[in-house]
Amino acid sequence: MTAPVRESAQAQRGRRPRLTPARIGVYAFLVTAAVFFLIPLYVMMTTSLKPMDEIRLGNLFAIPMHLTFEPWRSAWTEACTGLACHGIQVGFWNSVKIVVPSTIFSIFFGALNGYALSFWRARGATILFAILLMGAFIPLQVMIYPMVRVLASVHLFSSLPGIVLIHTVFGMPIMTLLFRNYYATIPNELFKAARIDGGGFFRIFFQLMLPMSTPIIIVAVIMQVTAIWNDFILGLVFAGQANLPMTVQLNNIINTTTGERLYNVNMAATILTSMVPLLIYLVSGRWFVRGIASGAVKG
Repeated sequence: MTAPVRESAQAQRGRRPRLTPARIGVYAFLVTAAVFFLIPLYVMMTTSLKPMDEIRLGNLFAIPMHLTFEPWRSAWTEACTGLACHGIQVGFWNSVKIVVPSTIFSIFFGALNGYALSFWRARGATILFAILLMGAFIPLQVMIYPMVRVLASVHLFSSLPGIVLIHTVFGMPIMTLLFRNYYATIPNELFKAARIDGGGFFRIFFQLMLPMSTPIIIVAVIMQVTAIWNDFILGLVFAGQANLPMTVQLNNIINTTTGERLYNVNMAATILTSMVPLLIYLVSGRWFVRGIASGAVKG
């Protein structure tokens, strides 16, 4: 085949129609899904920027005629969560105090367990891994009462250390599974070489495994921060009145029935509560995909 004929054949194979029925179907599905998820956000945003006089007109999708940020200020500093009227900022800082240590501890112990189950073939490791795997899929509601009794017996119920411990315990099974599957993709020769060089359990973990775990650590941080920040029932049961997270405070703001129901303040408080996980996904989404592709679902 001569060069011009070969180039013509390659050009014909490389030339595809821009719009095929399959491609149109995919685009239609993506646009429909985007509209489906963005309409509630649009309504929340526009309502939070309207004064109550405009909201009473009943035009849900109308753009604000008199733009105001007063509902946002009120939601942050003045909204009543029961008898206290200090805004949702109290719940925000409570959530920060819960999320940061809970995420660090659950990821650390999950990585340590995954490392031990992957490279240190201890007796009973298979049974332990099966138990942890079961724990990742047991509904937390069935364990609330036993955990209440246990924490009450050690005087940690309704305290900040207690809710941190609860999130750490409930996060360890899925974190162990995540790190164990990731470490299963690392060549065993690296571990054997470190052992020959005299590396012990913790030295290999801190100097070899953790520096290689950056992709999966990013995935774990995104998963844990999002799950713990969005939690409602555990914070309601175990945190205590002084440490109620932002989601519980939001529920208290929305369900407060004294006086006029301020829909713009409620919408602003809702957006403020969801802002942290939303920003995490927008900022670190590509790292999340890279971590998944680097072995998070392998093994």
